[in-house]
Amino acid sequence: MKILWICPFFPHPIDCGSHIRTLGTLEELHKRHEIHFAALIDPRNHEGLQRSSEYSSRHIYAEHSAPRRGSLGLIPQLASSIVNPIPLGVFRYSSRKLRHQIDALIATEHYDSIVCDFLTSAPNVTDMGQCVLFQHNVETTIWQRHVEHSRSLLKKLFFQMQARKTEAYEGKICRMAKHVIAVSEIDASRMKRMFGIENVTSVSTGVDVEYYAPRGAVSPISDIVFSGSMDALQNADAVVYFLSEVLPLIRDRLPGTTFTIAGRAPDTSVLKAAQGLTGVCVTGNVEDMRPYLWGAKISIVPMRIGGGTRLKIYGCMASGVPVVSTTVGAEGLRYTDGKDIVLADDPGDFAAACVRLLSDDAARHTIAHNALMRVRNEFSWEAVIREFEAILENNRISPNRPLPQVVP
Repeated sequence: MKILWICPFFPHPIDCGSHIRTLGTLEELHKRHEIHFAALIDPRNHEGLQRSSEYSSRHIYAEHSAPRRGSLGLIPQLASSIVNPIPLGVFRYSSRKLRHQIDALIATEHYDSIVCDFLTSAPNVTDMGQCVLFQHNVETTIWQRHVEHSRSLLKKLFFQMQARKTEAYEGKICRMAKHVIAVSEIDASRMKRMFGIENVTSVSTGVDVEYYAPRGAVSPISDIVFSGSMDALQNADAVVYFLSEVLPLIRDRLPGTTFTIAGRAPDTSVLKAAQGLTGVCVTGNVEDMRPYLWGAKISIVPMRIGGGTRLKIYGCMASGVPVVSTTVGAEGLRYTDGKDIVLADDPGDFAAACVRLLSDDAARHTIAHNALMRVRNEFSWEAVIREFEAILENNRISPNRPLPQVVP
């Protein structure tokens, strides 16, 4: 097949779960299909353009910098989000230039399939009716969970507004799409119920087991690690929750317990919560997350907010590191609680699970071994992409489709 893949970013550098999933999917598809890749790129990101040939035959791009949370550049967007019917998390990735480039490609090339990767790509697509929408999350659910857990009235009102706008926009785009790919059965069922669609199929998430396999002797770094993009609201909430409500309970039993928070652009709430805590390290950007996983005794995913699936869990399993997670953190994944992962939602239960694995080498190694065997047997990228390919084959673009008008 000849596939046009539209994305809100170039997947390199690989510093968050969304980049990992997109890159893994593209690399496997590129082995058998012609991929044309269209995306926004931060002008400071030189690696993205340099490595695009690893997963595509051709690329087009538009330079675009979405202001980060906490920056002054975000203030005008926050103000305009009050009157803009499109949710803030979507319109801040809108690019007229990229949209025109994509229209020109579709008008001159003959694509068998067009993939709109993420809801945030939708503003740059003229005709969603020809696209397969790849939904890594149910974005509405994330905003709704922010509302549930926010303690600030002002933030709660903002989250409620964004949840309403996201539900309306996400539902409209899902209904317009030729087909929707979800990353779990839970998300697929949720979209059917919330948006009234039936043309949705779930595809499991893959993991590169060989990439995560430890290389020789491993240097200890910390007892506990959390890995993830620390500018993501749901990750910041998880870490602040763990630092304030769980870690003190662990240290009541194991006073010397160390904790590393590894991931790009730490939110100010995380820095504030970690300030002055002995044995807590906030790394900021890391070139390679694997040494932090290999160097930890356990990995935690204390998520209270989120959607889709947490790729970090499969990465930890492939790294040989046992995982303690909340139910929300492991949502949508296939696992057996107590055998290849440990689940706990109450702060006391979460702390007790961490203490047990930190104190019991045999239990820790058993969970890690079972988890590694599971990802090796069930979640290779090759097996996952066969499902993805079948969906694209069944939703090929009609050769008689109307072409978009190219606006100069």
